[in-house]
Formats: sequence, structure tokens, C-alpha cells
Amino acid sequence: MRAGGVDMVNDVEKRWNDPSMLRHATSYVLAVLGGTAVAAVIALIWAAARPACLNAGSSLCDATSRVVVGLVPGGILLFGGIGALVISFRAWRAERAWPIWQGAAWFLFTIMVVYLSIATTQG
Repeated sequence: MRAGGVDMVNDVEKRWNDPSMLRHATSYVLAVLGGTAVAAVIALIWAAARPACLNAGSSLCDATSRVVVGLVPGGILLFGGIGALVISFRAWRAERAWPIWQGAAWFLFTIMVVYLSIATTQG
């Protein structure tokens, strides 16, 4: 669309109907969440097996274990969200369904904030 010799972009029109892009974004989010869950389990096992925490009643017995259990899964969610935003930008540049990826990024960021808020209140 041209108005007065200037190309106009219709940014209101967002293409949400792209089933293959939705499947790709869904599998990406599930992979990030799966990786986060595996990292959280490994971090909890590591924290519980530390000599400082063996005699304590909790696997999150000191600051080191709380930081690792909080930041490792939180970092995976952060980088997963940033990765989804990068894919969103690349989809926007290719004029594909970028709002799907932006939604995936915000979902991962929301899960990250919820996880970190729960992880920092424990102990």
C-alpha cells in the first residue's frame, strides 16, 4: 500500500493462521520446558548430595544450593525466551507468523518469573 509515495505497512494485520509455525513454536516451548525440568531435577539431586546438605533436613541447606537450584533452570528459561524472540524477529523479517513466537517468548518469561519467585522463597 502506498500513501503519498511512501510505503505503508499494515502492522495491525497479524497472520496467526500458520499451523506449521504453531507446531514449531509449541515443540520449541515444550523442549525448553523439558530441558528446564531435567536441569531442575539434576540441580536438586546435586544440592541434596552435597556434603554440607547431607546432615541437614533440606536439600536447599545453604546459599550455594539455593542459587544453583534457582538460577540454572531460570537461566534455561531466560535463554529459551530470548531464543524465541530471536526467532520472532527472524519470522517478522521474513513476513511470517511472528506473533506466535512472541507469545512463546512471553510464556517462557512468565514461567521463568514464577519459577524464580518460588525458588527464592524456599529455604
